[in-house]
Amino acid sequence: MSSFNRLILYNIMLGILLLPIISNSQNLMDEHNGHDEEWREVLQETGDILQIALPVGALATTVIKKDWQGTKQFAYSFGTSFIVMHSLKRVVRKQRPDGRNLYDSFPSGHTTSAFTGAAFIQRRYGWKYGKYAYALATIVGISRMESPRAWHDGWDVLAGAAIGIGAAYVFTKPYEHQDLKVSFNSFDDGFVVSLNYNF
Repeated sequence: MSSFNRLILYNIMLGILLLPIISNSQNLMDEHNGHDEEWREVLQETGDILQIALPVGALATTVIKKDWQGTKQFAYSFGTSFIVMHSLKRVVRKQRPDGRNLYDSFPSGHTTSAFTGAAFIQRRYGWKYGKYAYALATIVGISRMESPRAWHDGWDVLAGAAIGIGAAYVFTKPYEHQDLKVSFNSFDDGFVVSLNYNF
């Protein structure tokens, strides 16, 4: 699949994921004349979807490209960030910023998940796709601070981003697509050398 076709596929997948949110946001704007509270709800819903869509998109990319080494690297990256994030939540026990009796604020799990996916895409497949993934992950981080319930503060979000990026960079190597493949077969009376070039 060419880079252009992959880009179209990513845009279609993203559009499908965001269609209910965009539709809902238009209804909210029409009904409530764009009140701040409704847009914060839309932002929160967007963050909820993107924190899943980014790692799923990263994993799907490895499958589409038949990059099984990348699949393994993503599994290590995501598993590590998940374990580190949940361990810190239990050790630090920081109270949520809105004062509720919840002590699992640090670090932000949504942000960790989103930035693990984004950093994997950037590290494995380059900035061409990574810049968009990081932009979407940043929306997730903002949604965690600006939602109506103020789930997290800036330190929670920064820590989540650092864990996600760190885990991806520890386990992920840049993808090396081999355009030229050479194979060699020998027989009793000779040998064959074949060259395959992928355009």
